[in-house]
Amino acid sequence: MNSPRSLTAAGSDGLDAIRDTPAGAVLGFDFDGTLAPIVDDPSAARAHPGAAPALARLAPLVGSLVIVTGRPAAVAVEYGGFAGIDGLVVLGQYGRERWESGTLTVPEPPAGVAEARAKLPGVLGAAGAPPETYVEDKGQALAVHTRRCAEPEVALERLRSILAALAERTGLVVEPGRFVLELRPPGMDKGVALRSFIDDRGARPSAVLFAGDDLGDLAAFGAVEELRAEGVPGVKVCSGSTEVTALADRADVIVDGPPGVVALLDALARRE
Repeated sequence: MNSPRSLTAAGSDGLDAIRDTPAGAVLGFDFDGTLAPIVDDPSAARAHPGAAPALARLAPLVGSLVIVTGRPAAVAVEYGGFAGIDGLVVLGQYGRERWESGTLTVPEPPAGVAEARAKLPGVLGAAGAPPETYVEDKGQALAVHTRRCAEPEVALERLRSILAALAERTGLVVEPGRFVLELRPPGMDKGVALRSFIDDRGARPSAVLFAGDDLGDLAAFGAVEELRAEGVPGVKVCSGSTEVTALADRADVIVDGPPGVVALLDALARRE
């Protein structure tokens, strides 16, 4: 493929810094919609077939390679086929979980998650949620999907306020996404997770990149912007879709979904 091109001067500087000093660069990626195509059934999601090989080629060349996802870390590793990639770190549940070198660290979920889990069926019933509404229990969070519904956007809007009320009563927050509303503990988002990961390394990165596709990835874009303001070259990559445009509006580089992300990974590995 042609080398990735940035729409902004700041993004071009970030790509140049990654190519020039890859050993000091931190490259971060979302999972669903970025490394894996979006599917109707979250349990059927699998990474693009070229994702794991491309990450494996890139891992020994860069300072750090990290996946930041709302999924449980172990699930992302399994669905991505990432278990054998040396040097890859997976931060699951928006950074609450960490997988590295086969070791998984998982904290106890806050009490509010169990309370919300118990109340959610009744709340959905009272709201008249369509029968195709699907609840994904992530252990540390609960995601309510409407993608399978005949009118997914209508169903999502019907549930938005009542799920916000449930989150408030149980001490959780609502994270919106592509036909999904997720109830999760407050205090962590992908921006906090990415910034904490970088700060914990103890060394200033030569450059930082983050690629995402959904509203939850905007916080990681914000972390890249903060680092750029501190003098670290950075690149914001949007895995483009017709469902979410907010990331494209803030991105330096826009690629065509997971296949485009894989092609970008390959280009970076070749330092093109």
